Formats: sequence, C-alpha cells, structure tokens
Amino acid sequence: MQFKHVNLQRGNKLKIIETNLTLPMEFVLLGFSDIPKLHWFLFGIFLFIYIIILLGNGIIILITRVEPTLQTPMYFFISNFSFLEICYVSVTLPRMLMDLFTLKGSISFFACATQMCLFLILGATECFLLAVMSYDRYVAICNPLHYPVVMNHRVCTQLVVGSWVIGIPIQVGQTYQILSLPFCESNQINHFFCDIPPLLKLACGNIFVNEIVVFIFAVLIVTVPFMLILASYSRIISTILKLPSNTGRTKAFSTCSSHLIVVFLFYGSASITYLKPKSNKYEGTDKLLSLFYTILTPMFNPLIYSLRNKDVTGALRKLFTRLVAV
Repeated sequence: MQFKHVNLQRGNKLKIIETNLTLPMEFVLLGFSDIPKLHWFLFGIFLFIYIIILLGNGIIILITRVEPTLQTPMYFFISNFSFLEICYVSVTLPRMLMDLFTLKGSISFFACATQMCLFLILGATECFLLAVMSYDRYVAICNPLHYPVVMNHRVCTQLVVGSWVIGIPIQVGQTYQILSLPFCESNQINHFFCDIPPLLKLACGNIFVNEIVVFIFAVLIVTVPFMLILASYSRIISTILKLPSNTGRTKAFSTCSSHLIVVFLFYGSASITYLKPKSNKYEGTDKLLSLFYTILTPMFNPLIYSLRNKDVTGALRKLFTRLVAV
C-alpha cells in the first residue's frame, strides 16, 4: 500500500517529511468482509434490489411524462424524486456489487472523495426536495384556490433546481474538510461506501472542531427541512380535520400519507446515523441503518407512491393496456 507523507508548514507550503500522519493513496472498503460465506447471496439480493429500484422509479418517471392526468405539480415533484432516487442509489450500490463480485474493496482516494461528495450532495437534495413536496401539499390543501397560481410550472422548476443546487457548495466543502484530515496507519473503512462517520474514525489528532462542523451541517441539512415538513403537515392535518365531508378528508389524507411514509423512512434512519454520538460499539448497526436509507427506502418509494395512489395505479393500467395492445 502506498502512502504519501505530508505536513503543512507556514506560508501554506507543502513539504514532504517523515511523520506518523498519512494521506492514503487508496482506502479499503471492508463492507461485508466479516461474513464471507454470504458474499454471493448478498450479491444476488442487492443486484435484485438495484434492478427493482431502476424499474420501479423508471416506471414512475415514464407514466408521469406520458399520462395527461398526472401532469400536475405533485407528480412533477414525484417524477424528479424518482430520478433523484435512481442517482442516489447508483452512487453506492454498483460499487458495492463490484466489491462483492471481485471480493476486493480497494478504492482510490479520488474515487472515495468523488463517491462521498456525490452521496452527500444527493442526500442533501433529497432532504430539500422532500421539504418542497410537503410545501406543495400545504398549498394544495390549505390554499386550494391559489394553488394553480402559486405552484405554476416556473415556480415548480425553480424549486426543483434550487433543491439540487443549494447543497452543492456545502457538501463539496464538507468533503474537502473531511478528506484533508490526517489519517492514522489504517486505511480500512469499516463500511460499504465512503461516508463521513467511518472516515472520521480513521482520522488522527484532535478532530473535535471537524465533528462540530459536521454536526452543524447535519442539523442545517437534515433537521431544518424536517422541521419545515412537520410545520407544513401540522397545518395540513388541521385543515383536513375541518373539511365537512368524509370523502374530502379521505382523499386529502391519501395524497399526503405516501409522502409522510417516505419522509419518516428517510429522515428516521439518516438522522440516527449523522446526529448520534460517535461510537465504535455499534458499527454493525450503522451499516444496517445506512442500508436502510441508501437502498431500501429508494426501493420502497415506487411501491408507496403507486399502491397507495389511485391516479398512479390507474395510469399504470392504461400504460399496461397500451403495451399489450401493441
């Protein structure tokens, strides 16, 4: 294994010297190396899940494009969310499949930095986009008369673009500050992809400031959008309960319940991972939680949005009928 010994001197000059702090040229993702007998089983399971994610979210994107009844702001956001999920899972899962297939976990420093940066950017985008989707439901239910004006195509596009862009400078900065840390002798990451918590465990010296910075960014990106979602849905539920007819209440709840399920699945597991105190005792639990919000949630999303939504199931029947007729 090659290592590059570096130390920053005054005047921002980089000088190569002998030191016990290292910047590794590559890392080793341990992944599921502790259960080697299950490698092929896990490979099959994760490959199947990846195919389901691509097909499920791809179908959601397709039907929201071709079905006229789904040309609404809500389905515009759902379509973008499905595209985001495909990108999100493709940052980690193909690499994990390759490592399980080759039984190797080596990843270059640059590839690790790229993976972590993309993962953080897409994760931040998901947080913001879920908040945007809750705002869309708030306007639709609490201010239905103004909904077509407030949520016009231009505004919807700006909200989606903003969700994608706003987290980029923050997460690029996070990636730089984490991978600029000096690392100790070990370059083995006890995880199946490059992420902040397992990389911090490899860092040397006093990293208290870095941990505080990570926590602050996690609060801003995870907690603030989540609080906005809770505020939106508190108003939504209050409005729904005031509706005079049971039919109106049922329809309003059905359009919101799918989004709420996705919100709690994603935010629940992600919050525990990034906001809990640093510990080496529960690394297996950390991997399980990471699997949940990186792989299982994107797999469940198409099922949640389709099975609980009559408009989507109706559009799927129409699409299937057209394909059979052809």
